[in-house]
Amino acid sequence: MSLDVIDRHSEALFEFLWCPVCGHEVFSHIPFEGVFCKHCNTQVELQEPQEDRGYEEAVLACFDTDTTWNLHVDEKLRRDLPDGSARVKILGAPGDYEIDWWSPEPSEDWEPVKHGEFDDIDEPDEVSHLA
Repeated sequence: MSLDVIDRHSEALFEFLWCPVCGHEVFSHIPFEGVFCKHCNTQVELQEPQEDRGYEEAVLACFDTDTTWNLHVDEKLRRDLPDGSARVKILGAPGDYEIDWWSPEPSEDWEPVKHGEFDDIDEPDEVSHLA
């Protein structure tokens, strides 16, 4: 009997993925704890969706702000998720990923931070030392 090992980690997926709270794209893996945005500590969990529509890869990235720090300090550089969590469905293959949908759906009340949206804005000194 042999054991099939399924490698669910994809470097290409994490190169595509970014944090919808702060817009940064660097994530840290803490064994037995999870994967977190290195900038604001928002947790991300990857799950398989129920359907993949024939794409090579289909992934649900679930973001949770329970562990996120300093959302209340400077809302100009971070955007809280509705009810503290959001999910995005990503379809495609390495080098060709695309967003299928967000849940909850972006609206005038909530819009995920775009990839690198706050990169050209410096955090005030009184905020950066708290993170």
